[in-house]
Formats: sequence, C-alpha cells, structure tokens
Amino acid sequence: MKDKIELKKYYSTKEFLENYIYEGNNLGVECTEEGTTFRLWSPQAECISLNLYQTGDGGNAYEQIPMKKEEKGVWSWESKEELHGVYYDYLITRNGEEVRSADPYAKACGVNGLRSMAVNLKKTNPKGWEKDQTPEEGPERIVYELHVKEFSWDKAGGFPEEYRGKYKAFTCRHTTLNEDGIHPTGLDYLKELGVTHIQIMPMYDYGSVNEAGEDTEFNWGYDPVNYNVPEGSYATDARHGEVRIREMKEMIQAIHEAGFGVIMDVVYNHTYSLDSWFQRTVPWYFYRVFPDGKISDGSACGNDVASEREMCAKYILESVLYWTEEYHIDGFRFDLMGLLDVELMNRIRSELDQRYGKGKKIIYGEPWTAEQTAVEGGKKLATKENIGLLDENIGAFCDSTRDGIKGSALRTKEAGFINGAEEKEDEILASVAAWCTNPYHAEGFENVKAPSQIVTYVSAHDNHTLWDKLKETVVEEKECMRLNKMAAAVYMTCQGTLFFLSGEEFARTKDGQDNTFKAPITLNRLDWEKAWENKELVHYYQGLIALRKQLSGLCDKSKDSYKRITDMWKEKDVVGFTVLNDKKARWSQVKIIYNARKSSYKVKFLNDGWEILSDADDSWCWEKGICVDRQIEAAPQSVLILGRK
Repeated sequence: MKDKIELKKYYSTKEFLENYIYEGNNLGVECTEEGTTFRLWSPQAECISLNLYQTGDGGNAYEQIPMKKEEKGVWSWESKEELHGVYYDYLITRNGEEVRSADPYAKACGVNGLRSMAVNLKKTNPKGWEKDQTPEEGPERIVYELHVKEFSWDKAGGFPEEYRGKYKAFTCRHTTLNEDGIHPTGLDYLKELGVTHIQIMPMYDYGSVNEAGEDTEFNWGYDPVNYNVPEGSYATDARHGEVRIREMKEMIQAIHEAGFGVIMDVVYNHTYSLDSWFQRTVPWYFYRVFPDGKISDGSACGNDVASEREMCAKYILESVLYWTEEYHIDGFRFDLMGLLDVELMNRIRSELDQRYGKGKKIIYGEPWTAEQTAVEGGKKLATKENIGLLDENIGAFCDSTRDGIKGSALRTKEAGFINGAEEKEDEILASVAAWCTNPYHAEGFENVKAPSQIVTYVSAHDNHTLWDKLKETVVEEKECMRLNKMAAAVYMTCQGTLFFLSGEEFARTKDGQDNTFKAPITLNRLDWEKAWENKELVHYYQGLIALRKQLSGLCDKSKDSYKRITDMWKEKDVVGFTVLNDKKARWSQVKIIYNARKSSYKVKFLNDGWEILSDADDSWCWEKGICVDRQIEAAPQSVLILGRK
C-alpha cells in the first residue's frame, strides 16, 4: 500500500486526473418512489459491498450486496425499491484489506452518524415547505450569531421543556420570560431587537457530542462528521434519521416566517478526526500533507482539508449548493476560510450568483489560519492578505476593526480605542470606511474592494464576550456599561456588514472564560433574565439598529461607497467624520464623533440645522426632533450622532 507521500504525488499525476475525476453530481444516494441508487467514489477499491440495516446502530446487516465498478472510480448499485429509512454502510476492500465506512456523501444518518440512511427528501418536508422563502431584504443586513442549544436552554426563556436546546424551540411562537406573557424571548425578542439575519453555529452532524447521551452535553460543534446531515442532538429523536431533517426544516421555516434570513456556519477546512469517511474511502486524497510526510494542521484541529484538489473542491461546492437548495439556507459563514483556496471560494460565489442572483446569498468567513498549511499547486488562500483576489461579495471578519475598537482578542489586558489605548485613531477611521480608504495608513486590511467584503464586529463566539473583555480592562461596572454602549455605537456607524454575538446587547458574560467550546451549557446558555435586567442596554442597541437602517451612506456596500465618508479628522482620543446619505433620506448628512476621552469634547465648526440622533444615553433621540445649538458636547466615552436634512 502506498504511503501518504506516495499518494500525495499520485493524486497529482496525469493518470489519476484523467481517469478518476468524476464530473457527475449524483454521488451518494438518490431515493424516490421509482427506486434507489447508491454511488460511492473510491478509485483504489478492489471491491465494495453495500450493507443494509434496519437500524442506525447495533445489529447485523440484513443484506450484503456487491457493488458494480463504473468509470472514474465510482461504484454503484441500483434497486427498483424505494429504500427510504434503510440504513447502510460500505465494506471496502483495498490492497487485500477491508475497511468499513459510512457514506461521505450521505444526506441522512443514524444516531451519532456511524451509519448512513437512504432518504426520500420529499418525505421530510414540513407542511407548507414548498412556499417557504427568504424574507424580502431591507436596507441593511445585521447578523446575530447564536447556537441552537444556547438559544433555548435557559428555563426562564419560556420554551416547552421537551424543546429546550432543540430545533423545535424556534418553532415556538410568542415565548416570554418565565411565561409571564409580558417580556418577549426567542424570535419575538430578536424581532424587537431589529436584527435581520440569524447565523447559526454548526448544525451539520458533528462528533463531539453523544447523540444518545444526556441532553446536558454541550459543544460548539466545529467537529464535522457528516457534512450534509443535520446534527442529531438538536432533534427530538436522534435515532430515526428523517426526524432531524424535518425538524431542521421546521426551524428554518419558522425563522423565515418571523422575517429573518438564516446563515449556516460551515466547517469545510477540517474534519473531526483523520479517521473520517473521506479517509476510509479515498486515503489521503481529501487531506493536505507536507512533502516530508508531516500532516498539515493549519486548523489546529489535527488536519486540513485539501480544497485545491478537484474532487474535494467539488464536494464542498456541491455541499453548499445542497444546503441552499434543500434547506433554503440564505448564507454561509466559513470557519477558517483562510484555509480554503481563493479559486474555490470564487467558484462558490459564482455558482450561487448564477442560481439566485448576484450577491443574494451571503458569503463571509474567517480570513485567517491557525498555523501554516500545506496547500498544493501554488494555490492562493482566502486570507485577508488575498482579499483583493476574492469576489467583492465574499466578506471577511475584520479583526483590525474588532481589535482597534476594544483591544486585542488574544491579549486579554490589551485595550483598544474606547478603553484607553493610545494612537488608535487611524485604525478607527480606516474602520469607518470598511478599510476601503485609509487616510492615515493604519496597519490592517489592504486591497479591500468594497464594504461588502468587510464584516464589522467586536464580538463573536470565539474569545471573550464584549462585556468580559471590557471587565478585563476597566474596573468599574458603570464604565463597562458606558463602554459597551460606545463600542456598539462605533461599529454600528462603520461601513460593512454588521455582526454581533447573541447577548452582546445585554452584557452577556461567560464568567471571564475566553474559550467555552465545551464548557457546561449552564455557562454557555443565553440568560434571558439578564436580557431584561439590562433592558436599558438592549434598548440602546435597538435604537442604534433602527437608526442604522436609515443611514444609506453607511448601508451602501458598493465599490465607491467609501466616498460617502467625508471630512475625516482626528485629535487625541477623538475622531469625527461626515456621512453623505441619499438625497431623499431623512437626513442628507450625518456628523459622527467618537469621544474616547474621560472628559467631554466640544464639537467645533457646527452650523445651523442639525439635530441630535443619538448620544451617550439615548439612541432614540432621532425620534424626538432635538435641535442643536452651535455649541454641543460629546459626553465622555461616548458617540454623538448628529443629522441634518
């Protein structure tokens, strides 16, 4: 048997490329009323047996069927029966050795994903699914990141006991705090908050939670096992493969009906382990290896997927298209996008544009890697250094904006502009225009084509919550609350796509822990009582979001939109600028001042006709028509927003 270095070379040979690149899009199982067809790509196999089971775990196969070898390394077997609900795996003989594998192309599986399941997908559609569609988009996209289990685990959320931590919790209408009938939780709460899209952390089948275990088990889920199957621990029944599919669709349908888009967090850069279905079916094809045989680990998760190889790229592309078509997903957040190659990302963007319209499906990701990766063929990676090579409708999380505002995500005690760091003004002004213009040459993102390429944020599931980060750099709680408001007002008045972690708006804390990927659900849950304890902060976020949607100069994502940011200026710990909105807008011009000083700042050069839109304490001033004298001050550690018709 060839070792991984020999295989790495073989997969690049003319012989392999000409004989084993399969161009069909029908790998996996096709199951309809007319019959069922199984197809697996495994070029080096000498023979393959298809094993059929009545259950998703335990017991022996009730039938073992030799598969037929086709062209391009594909093996197949066809039945005239509809085998919906039948579980299966493959016994592959290669170099005289047998290996058992589930189907890497599976659309359904049994408990813990160890066996695949044939599924007639039409039978998993909830009532009215054919009418489900993406809500009509408004002037701005504002993304709220949450985790299925975190969303509804808290008993105070008012969700039915049997649905807490499940897909079905999203289908519960009009939930309230402790069922008091007064204070909205769940989707009603998010509707009042004003966000437009919900990004859901991994909800494909992952390996770090036992689906047959206790409901209290928790993991973020960045551990893919079956890429095209929903995670079973979020279903009310993980043992019957069709249930998780139907319940995920019901969740998406409910989110759409509530008026939100759904963004799926996808992790195509690595698998849960190297002992994957990829590896068992085509050894070392789907993984990167350095020339000396060292396994590439740019993900810091034990392996890197080789997106530059054609059948791997094809797999990822078809997986994205499958989730979009079958589950009506509205966008994708790519984990460690910097490990995937530029060509593949642009290919995904192009395919989605052709099917749904230019930029209609959202794509963004993390433009970095954890370590060096062994990418082949000189392919460029989708890192922030290469953002200029990516389509303008592929976005990237902007760590330069994040760290410039509130300090390094990796160095806990390091402050940013709002919490006391010096000489951050240049980074902040570059952030305002989504790094499309950089008047003071701050270090950060370069070659950005348009604000559509920048995800503007200060908190996500990784690292400290915003509140916990502020607590590391500021002593007094009152100051933390003031700075939380300021942080929100800063990034919500920058160009780019707005994004924030669930609970940021109510000072969510994880008790100072910066990596809670497998911490108890009691720590990770959304604390719905805290949302109402800090209702003043929530109200401030609501006002900022409502105001943002009216500022066309900030919402504009086009290539030239940075020109709407004018009159940039800076002093020590203070910056200011003017935003030019559409002529028909409520305010044709908006002046914004970020004052990070602990003293008030007198606004200069102000002529007649201005009104206060938002200040340190009230983000709803724009509703009240408060006119401004020529002398006005920006309060300490705050953002002042003024508008003129």
